[in-house]
Amino acid sequence: MIRPCSSHGLLDRVLRVLFPGMVFLLLNGCASVSYYGQLASGQLQLLRAREPVAEVIADPQRDGQLRAHLAQSQKARTFASAHLHLPDNQSYRLYADIGRPYVVWNVFATAEFSLTPHNHCFPIAGCVAYRGYYSQSAARGEAAIQRLQGMDVAIGGVEAYSTLGWFDDPIISSMMHWGDERLTTLIFHELAHQQFYVQDDTEFNESFATFVEQEGTRQWRASRGLTPDIGAQMRQRDQFIQLILDTRTRLEQLYAQPLAAEQMRQRKAAEFERLRSDYRALRDSQWAGDKRYDAWINQPLNNARLLPFGLYDQWVPAFAALFRQVDGDWLRFYAEVEKLGGLPVEERKAALRVLAGS
Repeated sequence: MIRPCSSHGLLDRVLRVLFPGMVFLLLNGCASVSYYGQLASGQLQLLRAREPVAEVIADPQRDGQLRAHLAQSQKARTFASAHLHLPDNQSYRLYADIGRPYVVWNVFATAEFSLTPHNHCFPIAGCVAYRGYYSQSAARGEAAIQRLQGMDVAIGGVEAYSTLGWFDDPIISSMMHWGDERLTTLIFHELAHQQFYVQDDTEFNESFATFVEQEGTRQWRASRGLTPDIGAQMRQRDQFIQLILDTRTRLEQLYAQPLAAEQMRQRKAAEFERLRSDYRALRDSQWAGDKRYDAWINQPLNNARLLPFGLYDQWVPAFAALFRQVDGDWLRFYAEVEKLGGLPVEERKAALRVLAGS
């Protein structure tokens, strides 16, 4: 039984989500039936696992560390609505234990000589730059099919996602492996998706949510009398991301050249080796040999593995500039973001480029 909703309310919500998908299935054959079936099944299992956070915290039979972690999360959840003016609903006031490290696995794919993601379109969320699976084995199967078609492919585990307000999203057990502050940032990020979302523009949506996460966390820390997090880990993260974005820029320039496939392939490989070399030089000269990103950099590299970095970070400077323009007023900021989101896509990108350069 799903406690946070009445049975009639739940049925209405399920139908709102599933009916467009069911229509889509009828038009797209067995492959779509299979894929949408696992999406519906996975979402329903998540809904069934939900329980109020307050009940978990109050239950002395539950794990003490879990209860303490959830108690801290609720302080951040209250801050999100009271101070950041993010949606005030039951999302993240519920908890779901799913018994696995990630709630979904996303499959990213690009052509061999392109950084343009292979988009997938859905009845509710519009077009996004990945395809999600509730089973890791299913994600691996999709990745294998894409590789056979000559695509660059990567799989990324996801700890949380937003249903954009269609359901009351829970804190998921997959989110609990991080400390209190990381859980706080995830709550801010996912609520930002509920605050505003533009169909078919992953870069805009993720950059917006990432900015809200970062600025919200800064304000959250300040409210608790903590200094801004400008420590070594944050600097290293920013420097690492910049290496990735610089590599993306060079690869985009490379792929625009009229080169033969084999020459293009060799120069592409050289760019990835340059990324590894630049990373190791940075690690050894500025990070005192800290190897936190070694595992990522030492895995096989391709275009698809770079996609999440561009998607989540590309327009963060633009949103930061916009926030400064409205003097840090969250309500005015959201209003301006909504105006940007209403522009035709090319006008929107042009406006974001102007903001990023300001």
